Amino acid sequence: MTGLFCEELVRQVRAHDVYGLWDGKPDAALLAPFIVDKKTVPLIGDPDPAVLTRISQFYGAVALAIEKRSGIMAAPVLQISGEGFGRAVLIAGRLVVVSRTLRDVHRFGFASLEKLESAGATLVDGGLSWIEKFKQAATAD
Repeated sequence: MTGLFCEELVRQVRAHDVYGLWDGKPDAALLAPFIVDKKTVPLIGDPDPAVLTRISQFYGAVALAIEKRSGIMAAPVLQISGEGFGRAVLIAGRLVVVSRTLRDVHRFGFASLEKLESAGATLVDGGLSWIEKFKQAATAD
């Protein structure tokens, strides 16, 4: 495992395992679907449900890591069209702390565990900086 963000992501993946199918599997096996060779993934058809789940788990892990470090709950909101485009937004109170345009979600993934960790940590750090700047909005109901 490469870092704190990947640990949070593993917790997200395990939390979605309602039947215990992944019990006993190593963390690396749970993170393996996030490592994608984008050249081999076709852009034809609707995004695969497994890809949509991975996107949800990734942004859920970002939200939980922000909450863990700031003490302020962050909630992910995802909107993805059938063509594979959309938006991921994380909201803390009345503040948007992360906003990402999603393109080609068919190919959502990372080249390596290090890039996965870096992308997640960057989003968490960015969200935390917005909370620091606008704490009153982040704690408003």
